[in-house]
Amino acid sequence: MLLLLTVISCETSSKTPVKASAEESLIDKVSDNTKPVVGISIDNGPRHNHPTFAVWIEDMDGTLLQTLFVTRSIATGTFKYAADGEGKWKKEPGEAIRPAALPVWLHKREGSIPGGALVMPTKANPFPDAFTGATPENNCKISASVLKALPVRFAICLEVNQPWDWNPYWSNSKFPQDAEYLTSAQPSVVYAVTIDLNKPMDHYSMNPIGHGHYAGKDGHVYSDLSTITSALQIFNHINVSLNQQ
Repeated sequence: MLLLLTVISCETSSKTPVKASAEESLIDKVSDNTKPVVGISIDNGPRHNHPTFAVWIEDMDGTLLQTLFVTRSIATGTFKYAADGEGKWKKEPGEAIRPAALPVWLHKREGSIPGGALVMPTKANPFPDAFTGATPENNCKISASVLKALPVRFAICLEVNQPWDWNPYWSNSKFPQDAEYLTSAQPSVVYAVTIDLNKPMDHYSMNPIGHGHYAGKDGHVYSDLSTITSALQIFNHINVSLNQQ
């Protein structure tokens, strides 16, 4: 059985190197050392505040090949604020179904019904633990083994969302009857970079390519980012490296 190694180390936001004892290893699984390893280095931005995010590989047709990492809240359906009836939230951790959190990844993810129908992870039916970890509070580095054969050209994508992240366009009065929108405000932001194994580079930079559906009703990437403000400041830089072993 092939297992994934996803290791996350976090450092202080000042970017000053920290001692090994200060690093936090959020996930440490057995790996297949013969497989390529993807490294993702994330530099937090000024609006970073415990976001939910997922990282995955997809082919050039947009088909998900493998999830590399997803924060544990969405992977288990357990959030900092539990659901307490439609549009209401408890001031304590607990279960909640939030399709607007990461709609692009959720519609693509392994285990979804063919055709893109949405199947939310829950506490009873979580996403595999080997791929998950707590939301890093500081800058972080993710290393994940690639378990599937890679095509010559593919994309590495990241989707991030921060709840109740309002701005003048995405205000709490925009869709007042939509409970899912009210948990998200500004929709998720999707970043991507294309990798061509015939033209390898030492590292690649991810750029924002669009946003997800504001209420999680589909898995499309909407390219217009003109209304997105602080959600683009959750992360400053996202760099990717590929070690083919």
